[in-house]
Formats: sequence, C-alpha cells, structure tokens
Amino acid sequence: MMKFAHGRRIAGAVAAIALLAGAAPASANEFEPQIRAFYDGAVKSWLSDPAVVDAVKAQNEAHAGFDDAKVEALDQQWRAEKDAGSGPLIDKVLANALSQYLKGKKEGAGGKITEVFVMDAKGLNVGQSDVTSDYMQGDEAKWQKTYGAGPDAVFVDEVEFDDSSESFQSQVSGTVVDPATGEAIGAITVGVAVENL
Repeated sequence: MMKFAHGRRIAGAVAAIALLAGAAPASANEFEPQIRAFYDGAVKSWLSDPAVVDAVKAQNEAHAGFDDAKVEALDQQWRAEKDAGSGPLIDKVLANALSQYLKGKKEGAGGKITEVFVMDAKGLNVGQSDVTSDYMQGDEAKWQKTYGAGPDAVFVDEVEFDDSSESFQSQVSGTVVDPATGEAIGAITVGVAVENL
C-alpha cells in the first residue's frame, strides 16, 4: 500500500506540473527521456539476441498462412483461457524458451520492468513475462507504430496506473529486426515502472 500511495503522490506532482505548464497531465512525455534512455541502455540489445530473433522468425513461419479469422479465433481462445485462469494456448506460450528468457530479463531489471512481451509479424504474442489481456496486439499502437513503421521504430506510450503491479507505468515498444536482412519481423513491448527509473 505504501508503494501505491507513493505512486499517487508522484502522479499528483506530475499532473500539477503539467497543468501549470499547460500540458496534458501525466503524459508519457514527462518521463520519455528517461524511458528512452532505459530502452537504449537495457532493452535494445535484446532485439538482436538469437533467443528473440529465432523465436520470432519461427513463429512467423508457423503463422504465415493464418488469415484474419484464424487470428481472431486464437485471440478469443486466449481471452477465454485468461478468464478461466489458464489453458493450453496460454500455458504453451508461457512455457516456451522466449518467455523464460523474458522472465529472466524482467527479474534482473531491479523493479524497473513490470512486464515484457514479444510479438510476431501478425501482432500475435511469441513470448512474455506475464499473461497479457489478449493474444493479438496487431490492432494496438504498440505494434502498429513499431513493426508497422519498420526497423528502428520506437514508441513510448502514455503513463497509466497498472492495477496488477500497483504502479505507474509506461510501455515502450520497438521493432524486432532480422539482422540477416535488416527487415522488421516483429515487435517488443516493455512495461516500465516510471517510479523506479
């Protein structure tokens, strides 16, 4: 509860400063320099790690023939499994090697990361540290403004209160690139606890 109260004070101070400056309260812009520095220093190197690249490439091959109906069916299955507490699709993704890699990265970040997940060329989860609310991220800015924008794209979203971690976080997302071709193959999203930067 102390962390929650502390977070509320930080958000209040950020909102007050933003209002005095005539800006929107608690926007990602308040923390964007620190978030981008964290991304560049701690996350960017993961994008060329074979653990990430090989997993994304393998899933892109496996999902190449999926149409919109198949993607929607998988997303609905994921949501139903999340509501039930588990299921074969969620269990398979959480148990894979990439998810184990991402969990290790989250645990080693000293409380700065609230979640991390990697998506394929269709916006479907490849691996993740924690269960996401849905399986398909392709309709969201985190995927559209990174994978959809091409190599080297980085998108920093607004700061929001995350109920599950009881902290204020901003998601930073970047494009995963195949180092052999230089082409975008997927995306990564990292939830950053702004209080801990």
